[in-house]
Amino acid sequence: MTGVECWLIDADRPAAVADGLWHLLDAEERARTAGAPPELRRRFTVVRGAVRQLVGARLGVPPAEVAWRRGPNGKPEAEDAGGLRVSWSASGAFGVLALAEGRAVGVDVERLHDARTAERMAARWFPFEEARSVAEPAEPAERAARFTALWCRREALVKAYGGRLTQSFGVSVAGPSPVPVADPGVLGSGPARLCDVPVPGPFRAAVATLGESPLHVNCRMWHHN
Repeated sequence: MTGVECWLIDADRPAAVADGLWHLLDAEERARTAGAPPELRRRFTVVRGAVRQLVGARLGVPPAEVAWRRGPNGKPEAEDAGGLRVSWSASGAFGVLALAEGRAVGVDVERLHDARTAERMAARWFPFEEARSVAEPAEPAERAARFTALWCRREALVKAYGGRLTQSFGVSVAGPSPVPVADPGVLGSGPARLCDVPVPGPFRAAVATLGESPLHVNCRMWHHN
């Protein structure tokens, strides 16, 4: 069984928390906040600071010394991480970090999409059965929830393979969690496993790993040190 450690990060922390994490960020991360509204800068700093603390703790290095390298399609991985694989995602006031030993991992979190937008996007991009399942519910909130859950699964799968989102549109990610993906098509080679991640509030999240092993996800909430 493949174990994935998922850390849930509440990014709506006081400014003092963000200020305390700011020194952990590298030059590229700091540059990304230049000119951003204070709320966005604070949330970004909290998520990236938390990621650095958690990855640094696993690698036994100071958080500020964690270095990133990027794959062909931009997915970040930790340098000198041995078998540890890393993925993270943030949406608004919430972030999720996934850590796995010896197996590629991808994670995604999204705030619930608008129901009308969800239906249009599902009809355009999702396989027919998935688009139909999004359009079925009478309640707009349920249509939005179904679409967002499927979108998160798709994004997580793309990150695990290190591919591009457009390569995933022909792949079915529907079904009760956990979902086996036997054929990723042009997205990559070999099977994968998908699992929904329980997150609070108006969010949905999912994690994916490559391989046939059953997927077990252990979720914990990050607390600022």
